[in-house]
Amino acid sequence: MTDGPIQLLHRTSRTATLTIEADAHLFALDRVLPWVLQLGDGTTVKTGSATSVVLSLDGLESESEYRFSTAIGGTTFRTADEPALVDIRDHGASPDSLDNTSAIQSAIAAVPAGGTLRLPAGSWTSGPLFLKSDMTLLIEDGAVLQDIGTRQGRTILSARHPDGRVLGTWEGVAEACFASLLNAIDCDNLTICGKGIVDGGGDRGDWWTWPKETRDGARRPRTIFLSGCRDLTMTGITVQNSPSWTVHPVLCEDVLAAGLTIRNHPDSPNTDGLNPESSQNIRLVGLDISVGDDCVAIKAGKRDPRGGPDRPTRNVEIRNCLMQRGHGAVVMGSEMSQGISDVTISRCHFIGTDRGLRIKTRRGRGGSVSNIRVHDCRMQDVATPIAVNAFYFCDADGRSDYVQSRAALPVSATTPKIEGIDIRNLEVSGAETAAAVFYGLPESTIDAVSIDGMRIAYSADAKPAVPEMACHLPELRHAGIIAENTRFSRLTRLSPASIHPDP
Repeated sequence: MTDGPIQLLHRTSRTATLTIEADAHLFALDRVLPWVLQLGDGTTVKTGSATSVVLSLDGLESESEYRFSTAIGGTTFRTADEPALVDIRDHGASPDSLDNTSAIQSAIAAVPAGGTLRLPAGSWTSGPLFLKSDMTLLIEDGAVLQDIGTRQGRTILSARHPDGRVLGTWEGVAEACFASLLNAIDCDNLTICGKGIVDGGGDRGDWWTWPKETRDGARRPRTIFLSGCRDLTMTGITVQNSPSWTVHPVLCEDVLAAGLTIRNHPDSPNTDGLNPESSQNIRLVGLDISVGDDCVAIKAGKRDPRGGPDRPTRNVEIRNCLMQRGHGAVVMGSEMSQGISDVTISRCHFIGTDRGLRIKTRRGRGGSVSNIRVHDCRMQDVATPIAVNAFYFCDADGRSDYVQSRAALPVSATTPKIEGIDIRNLEVSGAETAAAVFYGLPESTIDAVSIDGMRIAYSADAKPAVPEMACHLPELRHAGIIAENTRFSRLTRLSPASIHPDP
């Protein structure tokens, strides 16, 4: 039974993830909220205090009734059944070992359908691990699963499966890649949960010294790579120190990521936080992301002779998230050749990112970005809150006349299309270049843009700067809304903002 403001988002045999007043707050609650967790017989088993909308509970017993209570309401739930609990130590894993790969992989093989693999408190060093369907990976509080960090002898994922399906991918193209620390390939009904840490080993080895290169015949690994999966859930864990993109679901369906913390060094190259690519039905709830590149980057493959992920990305919900410091908070593209549609971003808080919502593409990519909604969000110290750019100068020919020409060129399958952007109730402080910039192609205008209720305060210390990565753009400072080759369906007057940061 669920009462009012407390909602059960997900539960396993040993964990539960709740939301608290999700419709009334952004990422953080407006006060510290004490809570009590009791068994069905009234025995108190845990107490604590919630400070954010998403709360993950761990250390629970399987097949048990619980009551979660606060001063504003509560909820009852029953943990899932558990055919078996497998501990990695029973298969030879040791915190003293320099390489637990074989032991942990043996433990994974021993988990029966519906069972749980337990990583207890301690530091567990490993190379790439391959998960399987119908299992839960429980990384307990105090546990650190850490990548060895070397590419010597590391498994390489080929560009394609034997049947021709895409397997290894790099920036939207089918390419061989080093296997990640955690890999899930063609898995169904998989959960990764707990309050432990997954450390991708980015600062070990030489990963960050060759961000755009191929070495030993492969591209850099991610930390968590999820390919061709369905009914996939990740809750509670911290993922950090990634060699490249941090969490990468590609060609996946029905994915929930809730209450994750994602951390990468601010100078680490291309270490995006979470990158759904050519996937559908994605829910990102209560994520706390601070990384070296984009926080959330939504992608859909890249037009290339080698091929790549060949499906659109659609039905993405991003809510109650905190995104800090990255180049962009929520970014779409530039790999979007199969199309991105139906993305809703609501009650999110962006702090110190270069851009808030960013859509980037160029001639030659094709595809479309459509039905994008940004509602009830807050942006603080975001240089360019809204940036939509159809002249993004990626790839070797990015600065060519073909890509950067402001003359109308013939429309073809390689002409991108952007339409249906709905921005409502957006509060901005510390903007620098402009409130929003829209740079559409003369042969393919940005259509059906609606801005209704945008309150903005600019940074007094802002210096003039180019707001987007394209040629022939002027430097801007406090420029309001700049639009070229853009049609608005609704545009209300900007109003001054009064920003009250979350506690």
